[in-house]
Amino acid sequence: MIELGLSRVARLLQQTPLTWKAIHIAGTNGKGSISAYLSHLLSTTGVRCGRFTSPHLIDRWDCITIGERVVQESLFRQIESQVKQRDEKLGIGASEFELLTATAFEIFNHEQVEVGVVEVGMGGRLDATNILTDVLVSVIAKIGMDHQAFLGSTIEEIAREKGGILKPGVPSVIDNTNETAVLETLSSRVQELGIDAMFVSPDKADEQLPPLAQLFRTLDLEPHQQENMCCAVSALHLALSKIRPLVDAFSLLPHLSDVKWPGRLENINLQPLINRTEPVLLDGAHNPQSAAVLGRYIDRKLRPTSENVTWVIAASSGKDLAGVFCSIIRPGDNVATAEFGPVDGMPWVTPTNATELSSTVRSISGIGQVESFEGDLLPAIQWASKIAQSGPIVIAGSLYLVSDVHRLLRDARQ
Repeated sequence: MIELGLSRVARLLQQTPLTWKAIHIAGTNGKGSISAYLSHLLSTTGVRCGRFTSPHLIDRWDCITIGERVVQESLFRQIESQVKQRDEKLGIGASEFELLTATAFEIFNHEQVEVGVVEVGMGGRLDATNILTDVLVSVIAKIGMDHQAFLGSTIEEIAREKGGILKPGVPSVIDNTNETAVLETLSSRVQELGIDAMFVSPDKADEQLPPLAQLFRTLDLEPHQQENMCCAVSALHLALSKIRPLVDAFSLLPHLSDVKWPGRLENINLQPLINRTEPVLLDGAHNPQSAAVLGRYIDRKLRPTSENVTWVIAASSGKDLAGVFCSIIRPGDNVATAEFGPVDGMPWVTPTNATELSSTVRSISGIGQVESFEGDLLPAIQWASKIAQSGPIVIAGSLYLVSDVHRLLRDARQ
């Protein structure tokens, strides 16, 4: 169950002051990539860095890393047990995400990290991670319509909630490619707090971040990757000025190309799940904004060499199915609609029924073959491989679907 608010997590952590500084990141899309860039570059400088993102990829504890390594399962379970015992003893009734957040923060204490890179779970103002007080810099990534039942029905309301992580005295970095209504809402909050804010974007990189602009000219990057890098490098510069003033953030830029973030435009080989040597594109796009990004990439990279694309898709219940899929799946494409399995630690997350999803897809004029696969994901992937032959396959629609694909692949290899 999702319960927004700070009172429960505050009670969970009241006896354990946090011993590390934070970089706090909110937004609808791009948070995970920005977190990955920041933690990798900080670790490269020798900063002992922790990272907390959500959701997890394969195992519940892999959302927490120390020095770019997933925390040991034994330590995770030990600290989690202590947090749950505290919750029970004090009668707090914390939510699953609040327990996980407290566990991550306690692990950062235990591992003596210097900086924790922390991604907001949902929203910002009332998200459990907003218990943070010693923040080096706040980052607001791209904001779109998502979680309206919790955050508000308009883009301005959602922006206000996500802008709730901005704090007096803490500089901020804001993605300037956000739509005007979002930028106006965030600008008002910045002025209200009287804080310094950098509004960054690739088209201003020559002026704001010249070395990064030069890097952009040498790498084949998608627009959203450039936007996320602008946010990450700007935040890194602000953070290092406080903790490593002699380190030049721009000197670390070559390491950006080393960062891999699973489930974001990820080309993956699915042998031994299927008899296919060509890579499959795996992407967690799950809202109209991230789907548009995926669609542009497919149009540029995959469609010029193939008449159509074969898809394996799934979605969480309550998602805007037409908004996510109808603009990127084209006439002639073939589609397997599937379902992801239970999400460990997040029992409230359920998949859209595959048959219901197929009815949305069938509304696309001229659509190719559409097949529904309820329950087990593997038959959907196998069907797609048979239909596509050597043509492009894209698996998309949910980060939980991405998780299931990685889990299937790991289990098959083991």
